[in-house]
Amino acid sequence: ALDISMGKSYKVIYDGQTCLSEGEFLHNKFGFQTLLDEIGNLSEEPILVFESTGIYSKPVETFCQKNQLHYSLLNPLEAKKQLEQGTLRSWKTDKHDAHKLAQVHQQNCRVEKIQQPEIYSRLRDLSRFYQEIEEEKKRMRMYLHNALQLSFPELEHFFSSKMTPYSLTLMDLFPHPDFVLEKSQTKIKNLLKKSTTKRISENRAKQKASQIIEYAKESYPAISSASIQTSKVQYYAKQLLRLLEEKEHVSNQLINEAKKLPEFDVLISLPGVGDISAGLFIGEFGDLSRFSNHKKVNAFVGIDIRRYQSGKYAGQDHINKRGNPKGRKILYLIVRNMIRQQKAGSNHIVDYYYKLKKQPISKKDKVATVACMNKLLKCIYSMVRNNTKYDYSHAVSMDQ
Repeated sequence: ALDISMGKSYKVIYDGQTCLSEGEFLHNKFGFQTLLDEIGNLSEEPILVFESTGIYSKPVETFCQKNQLHYSLLNPLEAKKQLEQGTLRSWKTDKHDAHKLAQVHQQNCRVEKIQQPEIYSRLRDLSRFYQEIEEEKKRMRMYLHNALQLSFPELEHFFSSKMTPYSLTLMDLFPHPDFVLEKSQTKIKNLLKKSTTKRISENRAKQKASQIIEYAKESYPAISSASIQTSKVQYYAKQLLRLLEEKEHVSNQLINEAKKLPEFDVLISLPGVGDISAGLFIGEFGDLSRFSNHKKVNAFVGIDIRRYQSGKYAGQDHINKRGNPKGRKILYLIVRNMIRQQKAGSNHIVDYYYKLKKQPISKKDKVATVACMNKLLKCIYSMVRNNTKYDYSHAVSMDQ
């Protein structure tokens, strides 16, 4: 058993209830080689048990995979409950936790970690990177909005709600009205044609230049063109441009990898599920065949029901939210996208949503959406396991 911390682990080796050895080792070549030698000298092949601690437990997991060692990876909640077995004392040290994990091994049914094919690991990393870029985009956009409201607020009304490379290029060129008014219409037109990657005609560029000049004349900025806030507009516009390019690159990688798997075609057969949604779903949920039933997939993503009852009191049912929050978010967005794009094709998930909304007692929007998430996950699990594409008539008949 291992208690893992940053860059090192405390290791104990048990045979039944007898401790054979213990000690600390570093997560470097020498440390792992010493551990491997000690394992090789044992009379029988052991199983390694350790808690998942994100990036810190990953080197240990990689060590087990490379050397084809059997290991059990515990989630933090599971490990906490096992460590508390048979004691009321609050006692926590790395050494104590390692011993306790080994001592209670016989009393717990620990499932050995089954390694998924490498492609699922690559898809998970790409999915996480894509979502990190999305979060960074939101943050940068907020900063850009704040700075632009001080320097050239009218410019924001010039564009649609969605940030595009074209609009960001213009913000970089003209972060303040003074940058516009010091140039002629012809120079502004030429700058627009030269600086943007979007193809724009001569007349269109001239029209845009005239429009920008009108906005600049009407604008009453709260700061001067030499202010740091004006520089911030240019900085955040450039950062967002870079993020848009990186997002496109990562999304292309994600889609190309996901297309290699048979479940990709199964997922995009669902109305409202596009290439990127299918790639993100596979990246977070992995190989669904490793789950024996759809209820385990629900628990994995945290939408299984949490119920509390004591005596005459019965609490309201809620979802557990103990599973994968990123996977839960993707599933939620897929359902919302299905509802928005319901005209794209008949969809029994959308039918179910409106059925819940029109019952004698209408369900709240989020409650109905979560119920649809549960139904969708059950549908996807069945489709992937049987390698069958979506068929509305079949799905409706199954519901009935």
